[in-house]
Amino acid sequence: MKPIVEPYLFFGGQCEAALEYYRQHLGAEIGMIMRYRESPEAPPCPLPEGWGDKVMHASFTLGASRLMGSDGMGQPMPDGGHCMSLTMPTEAEAQRAFTVLAEGGQVFMPIGKTFWSPCFGMVTDRFGIHWMVTVPEQL
Repeated sequence: MKPIVEPYLFFGGQCEAALEYYRQHLGAEIGMIMRYRESPEAPPCPLPEGWGDKVMHASFTLGASRLMGSDGMGQPMPDGGHCMSLTMPTEAEAQRAFTVLAEGGQVFMPIGKTFWSPCFGMVTDRFGIHWMVTVPEQL
C-alpha cells in the first residue's frame, strides 16, 4: 500500500446538511456516518450540549474522489474547515511522517492508538497545513 492523501472537511455542526446537499445536487454517495453517541470512547475534547447526534465521522464520494467529514468538536477550525488525511501502511511509517510534519509545527493530538486506528494523530505543519496521520485498522 502506498500512502493516501484525502481531504477531510469540518462542517462546524452542519455535516449532515452538507452531505445531503452534496447528495442531492452533486450526486455524492454517502459511504458511512458515525455519530458521537455511537463512539465506543469519549472524544478527546468536551462537546457542546446536545451534540450526541452530530457527525463524528463520515465518508462520501463525489465522482471518483473520496472525501471524509465531521461536525468537528464544537469549535471553528482555524483553517476554514479542512485538513489533509494521510493514511500510511504501517505504524512505523505513520510515526515517521507525523514526526516530520510536527517539526516546526504544532501537535494537536499526539499520535497513538484510538478505537479506529492502531496509530492516529493530528498536527499542523510549519506551513500551517493541518494533517491527520493514520494507519488503517487491521481486521
